[in-house]
Amino acid sequence: MTSPTPISEPTSGSTTSPDSPAAALSPASPASSIPSAVSPVLAEVVRSGFVEGRHRGSLVVLAADGSVDWSLGDVAAPVFPRSTNKPMQAAAVLRAGLDLSGERLALAAASHSGEPFHLDLVRTMLTEHGLTADHLQTPADLPLDPEEAEAYLASGRVRDRLTMNCSGKHTAMLAACALNGWPLATYLDEVHPLQQLVADGVRTASGEDVAHVGTDGCGAPLLSLSLTGLARAFRHFVMAEPGSPERRVADAMRAHPEYVAGTRRPDTWLMQALPGTLSKMGAEAVQALALPDGRALAFKIDDGATRTLGPVLARTLRLMGLDAPVLTRLEDAPLLGGGARVGEVRASF
Repeated sequence: MTSPTPISEPTSGSTTSPDSPAAALSPASPASSIPSAVSPVLAEVVRSGFVEGRHRGSLVVLAADGSVDWSLGDVAAPVFPRSTNKPMQAAAVLRAGLDLSGERLALAAASHSGEPFHLDLVRTMLTEHGLTADHLQTPADLPLDPEEAEAYLASGRVRDRLTMNCSGKHTAMLAACALNGWPLATYLDEVHPLQQLVADGVRTASGEDVAHVGTDGCGAPLLSLSLTGLARAFRHFVMAEPGSPERRVADAMRAHPEYVAGTRRPDTWLMQALPGTLSKMGAEAVQALALPDGRALAFKIDDGATRTLGPVLARTLRLMGLDAPVLTRLEDAPLLGGGARVGEVRASF
């Protein structure tokens, strides 16, 4: 079967075997690979029946055995995974000896929405480990969820370190440092013992070296991975031995998805609706997900447009053979004109 050509993009030598999983799912299934110097179009913006914009990116899907099933774009080049690194950061605090479980461990891997139950638990965790919000080195921020941000500002409050969506992760990092007698003031330094544990865990889970180290929005070291390596890392967490740090993180996230994201967030909806699924988004339109049978995916939208995440993720899961009401909810990304729906952002592969 010949692969569909992404909008306005030529392809060369891209075919999918008729008996491959991707070919069996849909006559419009992507090919096993579409190499291109220019990323293929993964989503298009349609307003009043007119395509007014396109979003390019790269995407990889792994088979249950961990091999690449199919891909679009360059899935071997390094990208910054942003908050999809958080499960690996949470596993590192467990390897450092910090005993977290349940909602606390889920919050350690979270990009939380800043809902009251998130902030209350961050405060509780700080107190439990002899810490205060002054120890946090997160930048002052508003709640990530727009509704929560409006309510927060309406109450007369201002940006705060604790409110920043990574405060749960930072609290867990600080607690692990306090437990081990490691310096608290430098817990975000790349050479800090805790960050070295994180880097070791990233390499182990992904099966590849870190090509670039940057600084994430929250101030923590940011370790690059290929999209294939990121998908492998999520698969590693889901398939890890029960009781291992990786499996403990995956189990906590899946059991308490509302603490990983929030009540109005797609990661929460997915993990609630598809039992056993591990899902995490990151800034700049990065998404990683693993299913309980070992299949996994990761993608990055080049221009960082997070409005594409739901449609692209839903389309990918449908091509992987899933069909559930949550996918309809995910792929609905309306465009408004004069307050009325006049179009949508939709997947284009």
